[in-house]
Amino acid sequence: MRRLPGLLIATARQGIKRAVLRRVTGHELTPQQFWMMVAIHERPGISQVDIVNRTRADAPSVSRALSALVERGLVRIEPDPGDRRRSLVRLAPAGQRLARELLPIARELREGMVAGMSASAVASLCASLQKIIDNLDALEARGQERKRA
Repeated sequence: MRRLPGLLIATARQGIKRAVLRRVTGHELTPQQFWMMVAIHERPGISQVDIVNRTRADAPSVSRALSALVERGLVRIEPDPGDRRRSLVRLAPAGQRLARELLPIARELREGMVAGMSASAVASLCASLQKIIDNLDALEARGQERKRA
């Protein structure tokens, strides 16, 4: 049977989501919020636009997820002193405490996904996935151009 890349990617994504949900159930986080907490910890002062780009989620979804984290007192959003159009996202003290619990989970998931793979196989996989993402972005751009024409 031929394995189609799109189906394999979708299956992997579903598996990652299930693995996150099993590990963060007690923390009352969605998988998207979990990865956002990790991203904010890894890049304090990250912009909302950078979170959108890093998570490949749409801006309204990121905004809703961040609002929920702000309401829980885990995250704070501040204006960028260098650019009033941008907002910077930082962990609040409660978010910093939670992030310390989440980081080992993120590490376990990241390492578990590539367990048994050589460094070169991981690099090749990453390059191939990035190429797929780039191809999909180009495909979407062409579709948008056709819509406008």
